[in-house]
Amino acid sequence: MSDETIYRNLTQLGARTALPDTPEAAVIERVPNPHPGERYLVRFAAPEFTSLCPITGQPDFAHLVIDYVPGDWLVESKSLKLYLGSFRNHGSFHEACTVSIAKRLETELAPLWLRIGGYWYPRGGIPIDVFYQSGPPPDGVWIPPQEVAPYRGRG
Repeated sequence: MSDETIYRNLTQLGARTALPDTPEAAVIERVPNPHPGERYLVRFAAPEFTSLCPITGQPDFAHLVIDYVPGDWLVESKSLKLYLGSFRNHGSFHEACTVSIAKRLETELAPLWLRIGGYWYPRGGIPIDVFYQSGPPPDGVWIPPQEVAPYRGRG
């Protein structure tokens, strides 16, 4: 399959694209998996993820690590970046943000396996880490630990 064929339906890659107003408005684009039938892991790390507290409107910050084993589709990375960026003005609790990202990626990509680690920075003195996994990891796939250090405060 040629690059032209793979990328012809993408609307955001290579073009100036505004940040979506909401996660629901964000378009997640996908491309065919160039290695269908192979089991391998894809990892995205977003160490500067931002959303808003739905009660106070104050910013919340997280380090997200998204791991997935592709089925027929890969997520196009610019569209993922825009989708994650759309949370900057979105009010949602840590748990809702983390799990909704996983569920949206499952819907759009139908991966063989997906997990997300949401390592949230403290608010009110308590860090909240949120983890989601779609099921047991597939056999034969190397899945490294996420290795995001736990929050240690000032010491």
